[in-house]
Amino acid sequence: MDHPLFDLVDQRIRDAQAAGEFDDLPGAGKPLPRVEVPENALLDRLIRDSNAVPEFVSLSRELRQLRDELAATGEPSRRHDILKDMSMMEARIAIARKAYR
Repeated sequence: MDHPLFDLVDQRIRDAQAAGEFDDLPGAGKPLPRVEVPENALLDRLIRDSNAVPEFVSLSRELRQLRDELAATGEPSRRHDILKDMSMMEARIAIARKAYR
């Protein structure tokens, strides 16, 4: 169920946009800063202290290793296996990036 003020708020926002009140605001076009949520403070600290990175970053590092291995390998069957692994890794990276957003 919608709150009775939702329509009023939406209309006021549309009016302000039409009047150009949101043009040239500081930080326009830049990502929002990360906000610490008090309920997640302990989890955030543990992640930060363990130098955790988003999944797509760690997968990208694995992909780089596969590329290095491919460059060093001359055996056709092994190259085929590496290319297959690289293809799967690229798909996993794409999924992880989408989930991160």
